[in-house]
Amino acid sequence: MAHTLCANKRIRQDRKKALANKAYKSKMRTAVKKFLSAVSSGDKTAAAEAFKSAEVTIRKVTTKGVIHKNQASRRVSRLAVRLNAMG
Repeated sequence: MAHTLCANKRIRQDRKKALANKAYKSKMRTAVKKFLSAVSSGDKTAAAEAFKSAEVTIRKVTTKGVIHKNQASRRVSRLAVRLNAMG
């Protein structure tokens, strides 16, 4: 248990940030899942649109500091490989 005012404030701030980060990660995972479902359906145009959306979401999560920039680049690269493998 925290004993000082600043420690209690830090705990409150951490909880708030954790909720925000959780929401950002969830949004990112949802965008990736939409892309993967478009790829599995075989629709190239829908997959390309979903890829653009997923990439923007991943980059935004990176700028918020939720994931590292190298992890974001790796995720986008793997999605691009899947998109290019379609045809």
